[in-house]
Amino acid sequence: MRIVIAEDSVLLRAGLTRLLADAGEDVIAAVADGDALVDAVARHAPDLAIVDVRMPPTHTDEGIRAAIEIRERWPSVGILVLSQYVEERYAIDLLAGDTARLGYLLKDRVADVTDFVEAVRRVGTGGTALDPEVISQLFARSRHRDPIERLSPREREVLGLMAEGRSNAAIANALVVSDGAVEKHVRNIFTKLDLAPTESDHRRVLAVLQWLGA
Repeated sequence: MRIVIAEDSVLLRAGLTRLLADAGEDVIAAVADGDALVDAVARHAPDLAIVDVRMPPTHTDEGIRAAIEIRERWPSVGILVLSQYVEERYAIDLLAGDTARLGYLLKDRVADVTDFVEAVRRVGTGGTALDPEVISQLFARSRHRDPIERLSPREREVLGLMAEGRSNAAIANALVVSDGAVEKHVRNIFTKLDLAPTESDHRRVLAVLQWLGA
């Protein structure tokens, strides 16, 4: 397998190169920043890019941005992200689309050489390799997600106007849409906020309370 490595730590970059070479893989380039990674992929057309999340110059998201660019420009190239710890926002950005040829592992996993090489080969041949800790944290996050996040931008506008005490007719006038369109948005809001009709609760008020709480 033809592999490009992007890791700013000289020791880890050399260690990964040696580890993969010993496993019979072909490391065709090893670079230290995101721009160099994109250039290396363009030049060498590898099967897989192994990418650190945080790289120069700011050591924030250069690696993940480079990985996303590679996914968009060269979708046949596998991406295996290595991170010191679970960075949920970056993981979500990367996993938002097709997860084929994609991996996200914590760097601690590299210590288990057999598992790491297996993950490398799996991603390079079209599979997926996600660290159990990444899955656990993203699952916990999705379970505790604010219900308001389920709403579309238009539904949030409608709910915001509801919070101002406006009737459906007044909302329709403010948004320049039909009364029927507003009624549909309101029904969607109730559904997405899990507000089933009851005799004792006023769903409009409950929806506004959730909005204010968010």
